Amino acid sequence: MVNIIVEISKYLIILLIIMYTYLCFAIFGYHDMEKKQGMLRRQNVLMFLFQLIAFIILYLETEDIKIAAFYLAQVVLLGAAILLYTHIYPKVSRLVVNNMCMLLCIGLVMLTRLDYETAMKQFVFATAGIVLSLIVPVIIRKVKSLAKLRRIYAIAGMVSLAVVAVLGQVSYGAKLGFSIGGISIQPSELVKIIFVFYVAASLKESIAFKNVVITTMIAALHVLILVVSTDLGAALIIFVVYLVMLYVATRQPLYMLAGLGAGAGASVIGYYLFGHVRTRVNVWRDPFATYDNGGYQVAQSLFAIGTGSWFGMGLCQGSPESIPVRDSDFIFSAIAEELGLIFALCLILIFVSCYIMFLNIAMQLHNQFYKLVALGLGTCYIFQVFLNIGGVIKFIPSTGVTLPLVSYGGSSLLSTLIMFAIIQGLYIVREDEEESIERKKKEQQLRAKKRRIATAKEAGKIADEPQRKKRTVKTGKEREKEKARSKQRIR
Repeated sequence: MVNIIVEISKYLIILLIIMYTYLCFAIFGYHDMEKKQGMLRRQNVLMFLFQLIAFIILYLETEDIKIAAFYLAQVVLLGAAILLYTHIYPKVSRLVVNNMCMLLCIGLVMLTRLDYETAMKQFVFATAGIVLSLIVPVIIRKVKSLAKLRRIYAIAGMVSLAVVAVLGQVSYGAKLGFSIGGISIQPSELVKIIFVFYVAASLKESIAFKNVVITTMIAALHVLILVVSTDLGAALIIFVVYLVMLYVATRQPLYMLAGLGAGAGASVIGYYLFGHVRTRVNVWRDPFATYDNGGYQVAQSLFAIGTGSWFGMGLCQGSPESIPVRDSDFIFSAIAEELGLIFALCLILIFVSCYIMFLNIAMQLHNQFYKLVALGLGTCYIFQVFLNIGGVIKFIPSTGVTLPLVSYGGSSLLSTLIMFAIIQGLYIVREDEEESIERKKKEQQLRAKKRRIATAKEAGKIADEPQRKKRTVKTGKEREKEKARSKQRIR
């Protein structure tokens, strides 16, 4: 009986994720707010249905009451996140909130399937991150001096990375962070956000060649410190983010070409300088030939994706335990194996819909600083998605970065939730700008109307004046005639 339920649930889950993904893009074609609100509510229903079906399967397979309790806790968390965001910030982007909760939901479901204790830790991080993220939009909206703190951003970013480079613990060949009380802290995740704010503040101040050189040197120091720490994934993200922000701010193709040339040169140097980079490149070329020499991870990832095929093996029916680092770097492979390639493709499209919203917000913002921040955070987010999934499917060499909101990782989860909160704050700022522009237009229209009325009245007075004079003269002559007639009658 359980096998039948699992088999049916597999197709129900795929149907729900397809419908959810369709609404992510269909909503862009509607301008009627009532229709949009209806579509957003349907997304929430689909998300909670997916969660319910997934946890029913998990409970039937484990028969552990803790799973049921954990399900209720997740429902409360995600429901509270949606309600609090929409009630505290009426101008918030509901689509971004929905996608954030959906990605969290998928991640928690998969982590619960892989390891209950890991899922519990992720749940705690998610709760803390959501509470913290509710404060961020207020800061973005109220603090007007964020664009004036570029020196603080630069110093904070470089000092944080330098401390990790000197004192950090080595993990998978790189100094990523510290471990305090069994909890790993990875400062580079938060430094990405600080770096975006620095670049935006610097390029807003000036895009003159001298300032561009100074900004580039500071950005290069960030990348260099990460290279020394052998955290090449984070270094690559920061490099690409800076290049995109620089090009958009200056509109100079030469800067882009120079950056690409420098990046290509640095890649060649990194290949010969770091042994683990050479290993990853060799694995990327042929993971099966290097199966016993670093290719095991990618090979098992490809096996899992191929085994899952289009519809997946079904939740709890696959063998994700054979995938190394399955709860973080290679969680996409576990999802593809048990939930299928269709589900995995829909997951990618949900990531893309978030990025489209980020770009949409960036393009509509009038303040250059806010515009660059939205662009930088969006680029950081989608490029990390690309690096993770690209490495998992052997499209590019593996870089060891996590899948935002889905993979296990406290620092990554917190930084991504803060990133989404900043975007929400910028969305509210955009709404405020639009209201201000509309208010100014209405005031201008009202003043113009008053001027037209005043002009019309003035023109009417001028036109009436000769008529009044004519009537006055005519009346005088008539009086003289009447006097003459009266005299004649008297005589």
